[in-house]
Amino acid sequence: MAEPWWRTGPQDLHRIEDRISSLYAERCHIDRDDNAIVLVNRARTVHVPAAWLAVLLIGPGSRITHPAVTLLADSGTTVCWVGEQGVRLYATGTSTARGSQLQLRQAWLVTRPKERVAVARRMYDMRFPDENTAGLTLQQLRGREGTRIRRLYAQHSQRTGVPWTKRDYKPGDAFAAGDDVNRLLSAANSALYGISHAAITGLGASPALGFVHTGNALSFVLDISDLYKAEYTIPLAFDLAAQGLTSERDARTALRDAVVRGKLLPRIVADIKRLLVPEGTDLLDEDLGALWDDGDTVVSSGRNWSATDHLDVIPEPSEPEDPTKGETTP
Repeated sequence: MAEPWWRTGPQDLHRIEDRISSLYAERCHIDRDDNAIVLVNRARTVHVPAAWLAVLLIGPGSRITHPAVTLLADSGTTVCWVGEQGVRLYATGTSTARGSQLQLRQAWLVTRPKERVAVARRMYDMRFPDENTAGLTLQQLRGREGTRIRRLYAQHSQRTGVPWTKRDYKPGDAFAAGDDVNRLLSAANSALYGISHAAITGLGASPALGFVHTGNALSFVLDISDLYKAEYTIPLAFDLAAQGLTSERDARTALRDAVVRGKLLPRIVADIKRLLVPEGTDLLDEDLGALWDDGDTVVSSGRNWSATDHLDVIPEPSEPEDPTKGETTP
């Protein structure tokens, strides 16, 4: 049995960007066989190496054993309990992240208007790589993004011959509203959210701290997913509708194959790092387990501080306004 992830170094785990993006399982029994997850139903038994899986999405009608959960935790695989068709996320388990460095930096960025606007602008700039958007406000960028998406819908409708009127969906239920292409869009988007969520939690960032979206437990998931819809889910939905493949499973499996072909997971990881961590900033990939002091210092944990001369005070970085810069954390 592999050593638990919290007792191993980063080199002992497969990097999140090198893993299979996601696996959705429903109406089956999930168990463990050595270092593999075993999915069992009446038709067959499937073995999946846990260490190569980024996220396991457990749908309705499934049950999972304690040894299986232990293996997934040891392997740093994110476990998500989701609703039917993978639309709603009910709970999530352990990921590969060890420290809080990236989340601290994300919180620092999102709570300072100037830095938050800068990250949001970089997100919009990624969608317009050949345009100069320096003089545009966020309102103007949102308008330009809306125009771009409407144009894409029209282009793919003309390309595939699939009729298109408007985007129609019911939040939380991918197949409750709209025509075939709308329902395929919703289903593909929900699968993309799961992949983005796995990458975000796997890196140790917060799914809730968004820069464009806000007020939602998955705001950052929506931020990141929006970067790839024009390239992945929108053309995929029109292609599937043109072929008469209109089930939720068609959308999910087609997106899975497209993600593998396009190597999207490594790209998401790189984009998150580029958005949150400026060039030249190093974040520790470890859990210091320190205690925050009332100044610009942290102190060591795991000791009794009732009678101490505070010799173990750890100095903070030279720029205390950003707690994630340098080589220590608060």
